Amino acid sequence: MPTFADLEPISFDAIAGFAHDRLGEAFEAFLRSAALIAAGVPAQRQGLAADSALVAACCAALKLAKSSRSEAGARAFFTTWFRPFKLAGRGLATAYYEPFAEASLAPDAEFRVPVLARPHDLVTLNEAPICDEEGRLATSARRRADGKLEPYPDRRAIEDDEGFEQRRAIAYVRDRVELFLMQVQGSARLRLRDGSVAALTYDGRNGRPYASIGRLLVERGLMSAGAMSLAALKAKIRAMGLAPGAPGRLLMQENRSYVFFRIDDSAERRLGPIGGAGCALTPWRSIAVDRSLWPYGLPFWIATRIAWRGDEETTFERLMIAQDTGSAILGRARADLFCGAGEGAGNVAGRVRHAADFIVLLPCVDGGGT
Repeated sequence: MPTFADLEPISFDAIAGFAHDRLGEAFEAFLRSAALIAAGVPAQRQGLAADSALVAACCAALKLAKSSRSEAGARAFFTTWFRPFKLAGRGLATAYYEPFAEASLAPDAEFRVPVLARPHDLVTLNEAPICDEEGRLATSARRRADGKLEPYPDRRAIEDDEGFEQRRAIAYVRDRVELFLMQVQGSARLRLRDGSVAALTYDGRNGRPYASIGRLLVERGLMSAGAMSLAALKAKIRAMGLAPGAPGRLLMQENRSYVFFRIDDSAERRLGPIGGAGCALTPWRSIAVDRSLWPYGLPFWIATRIAWRGDEETTFERLMIAQDTGSAILGRARADLFCGAGEGAGNVAGRVRHAADFIVLLPCVDGGGT
């Protein structure tokens, strides 16, 4: 478990809003992580390992769930098995969502942009990243026929290789904006022509650095921060052009990271998109964290003001569970809040980039003692 010298121990009574939060919801989300951690199931995206104290807390949660799932029981669980520590200073909270997209399993005149499966030669490098051509660390690589590793092609190179795209396609969407947003969010649900739905789950990335194109648009004076929204972002990129060499296409390619998917019809996936921990995410209870600093399953109290229940910013004070990660989620006091699925959730997510107070709940070393 991480230890930081500037963590300030506080009491649960000192956490504003804690007494009023519906901890039963947080407990249900925690149970999804607990089942994996207690069973020793490897995470979908490997992160900092859970220590014995967190494993013990997970086992206790699973035992409690068999006899009681009451609000009082959930509150007693968190206050018994964890101790709160306030992170120094203020952190940053953003939000993300699960997109819906119209799609086809075969290409046609309307659906021509391929959604790609994980390539067979892609190797994920968690412990020993290699350097790319510019000397930056790459967390994935291509294994050559001779067994040696080399940096995987970036977004532009993959998109320019039409043969590669067609060989790895598992579905097709209307344009590259839809695909791009699916990749940034890390999951999607595809509405197919016959009315059925195919769920996509993250299945690796090329290991190249991530860049926020929304931030690039603002920095270059092409959009104002106040005008930024999901709809406005889509419209702007499409207006800039999506053909090879067009400004909109080139802008997206400045995000060199490229995400691959698999079609996922598992029971867990039907509960929601699968986070890096390997379990389904819960809207407004699951967060993405820096997996190199925090283990999956840790509860965090996050306090800020965001427009999450309407157009006006209101108080957000909730216990959240670390169940995901992301290339842009770096640092101790940094969280991406999962806010649900569909365009409405996307519009909410696009408005969240706010300073926030972070309190981490660390498991008791003595296994639930005082």
